[in-house]
Amino acid sequence: METIAIASDHAGLELKEDIKTFLKEKGVDTLDMGTNGSESVDYPDYGIPVAEKVSMGKIEKGILICGTGIGMSIVANKFSNVRAALVNDVYSAKMAREHNDANILVIGGRIAGKGLAREMVKTWLEAKFEGGRHQKRLDKIREIENSIKESKSQRVSGS
Repeated sequence: METIAIASDHAGLELKEDIKTFLKEKGVDTLDMGTNGSESVDYPDYGIPVAEKVSMGKIEKGILICGTGIGMSIVANKFSNVRAALVNDVYSAKMAREHNDANILVIGGRIAGKGLAREMVKTWLEAKFEGGRHQKRLDKIREIENSIKESKSQRVSGS
């Protein structure tokens, strides 16, 4: 059974809980990485653990939720091998998988209602990466990630 890591800040907590219920109904396990309270928290503290797990290949997919989804998107996309897509409609959720092979879905808890969020998650999970010309584009992104790693490594070693 597939497991999806999921996290939110305080603004996404209610939607996160609903999505967890929806995923359970679909037979998908979740790894809840917080937050679990309504007090104000910093979204990076919850986005980072999910993005790390996806980046390192410990988990295939994640879902992140904050007020608008923008902050979580910024955080998650700092990690190599992460393709986090902020979606606000079903079409974007579909394209996130089919064209961008997004491995983290990001939703704005103050933007999307529960019904729309469930449809976006369902669409994202059911969509398949098309490869082809889209893979070529993802390869270019991986080249950027690798060149940044090399540049950092050279700076650290003094080269």
